[in-house]
Amino acid sequence: MNATKVLMSDVARAAGVARVTVSRVLSDPDSVAPATRAAVQEAVARLGYVPNLNAGTLASSRSRIVGAIVPTLSNAWFADTMDGLSQVLGTAGYQLLLGQTGYDVDAEEKLVDAFIGRRVDALVLTGTSHNAGIRSKLQKAGIPTVECWDLCDDPIDMVVGFSNEATGEAVAAHLLARGCRRFGFLGADEDRARKRLQGYRSAIARAGAGDVMVQATAPPSSIDDGAAGLSRLLASAPDLQGVFCSNDTLALGALLECRRRGLAVPRDLSVVGFSDLPVAAACVPPLTTVRIDSRALGERTGELLAQRLRRDPPAGARIHDVGFSLAIRDSA
Repeated sequence: MNATKVLMSDVARAAGVARVTVSRVLSDPDSVAPATRAAVQEAVARLGYVPNLNAGTLASSRSRIVGAIVPTLSNAWFADTMDGLSQVLGTAGYQLLLGQTGYDVDAEEKLVDAFIGRRVDALVLTGTSHNAGIRSKLQKAGIPTVECWDLCDDPIDMVVGFSNEATGEAVAAHLLARGCRRFGFLGADEDRARKRLQGYRSAIARAGAGDVMVQATAPPSSIDDGAAGLSRLLASAPDLQGVFCSNDTLALGALLECRRRGLAVPRDLSVVGFSDLPVAAACVPPLTTVRIDSRALGERTGELLAQRLRRDPPAGARIHDVGFSLAIRDSA
């Protein structure tokens, strides 16, 4: 039988069940007795039936698809989060559909519109700063939503992340304890990096250690951006003692620029990164960085969505802080 012409009624006839039973197996398999479910699944496999999810042919209105919007997948930390999310959702019977914004807030809103239009069952957003219309659209649509990679007091629905401001404060405290008094920041020009800078700058100001020299780069970051950014920082402040980079990619570039200039790290300049990529511990010198468990963040996001989509009683908490730590190594 031609797979493109197989109908749900054909599957029902082959399995010896009603058409609505086939629909239930496809949309909510746990609601069907195991023997019946197995018979339907065998018929689906044998006939090569593919349900038309856009046609509304299933008894349930669920698409079994979760949309996720990320700035980019060229950075390993976002890819790890999506991998963890995908694994948990896959186990729960959902497919993950990804969209990339290129760090463009207008592109994010267009993707939100596209996902709502395709009737995704849930949505994952990166960060907590969005165009004004996104919140009202999602709340009107009634779609379970998780914002991740940041925290806020009033999420659209749920938020899973950590305080970006607190990471900056922790890095500042570490560099101050090391005796640094002239500070720089090398960061991607995007919302979460700006929050890290805010916490870093505030903690340094409270310590009476003066202002922070800043170099911003266009995201996504590259190692070359890190080297060039540090070069510009040193041109403005040759007596710089400590630099916080908003991600490890920039920090690796900064370390290479230090080597090119003959600067000893951390004696001449302390360098701190963010995210703890695998290469951070392997580079020379090993990089001190803010450790974020990107994959666990995605897994927690998936668990919350799976619970909501099962219609389990809500856990109550809307704000889920997964925390962070400092991985202290030889660079600072």
